Amino acid sequence: MTDRITKSIELNAPIEKVWHALTDHTAFGEWFRVRLDGPFAVGGETTGEMTYPGHEGTKWTSVTERMEAPTLFSFRWPHGEDTDLSTSPSTLVEFRLEPTANGTRLTIIESGFETLPEDRRMEALRGNEGGWEIQAGNIKAYVEA
Repeated sequence: MTDRITKSIELNAPIEKVWHALTDHTAFGEWFRVRLDGPFAVGGETTGEMTYPGHEGTKWTSVTERMEAPTLFSFRWPHGEDTDLSTSPSTLVEFRLEPTANGTRLTIIESGFETLPEDRRMEALRGNEGGWEIQAGNIKAYVEA
């Protein structure tokens, strides 16, 4: 049983463009398919709702943990019906960026699944594993357009 999801993808775009796509709430919303109410800020809560087909209207809540331009952006988000991060189990999502000869290597890591109730842990891991595969393709299309 693993406690983390790791996805790495090569993007044919400069690191500054990928950083913007990740940390500007409007740009993030376009490729991730979420309508966010305001910007990401370290220590701050970001709310909104999903626009992703099949998940429209699902509430979004995250708390930004780190923004170290242009190499690390991370946030914590809740799992389950309760979107209150003070009471709901959550996982940590990290976006790590490295410049490469052709652009940027983006590594997405989601960890902390052991904090979820055991009866929901595997479902969350499997669902998010597939979700990050889709989102990696979405950001690739967005920054390479």
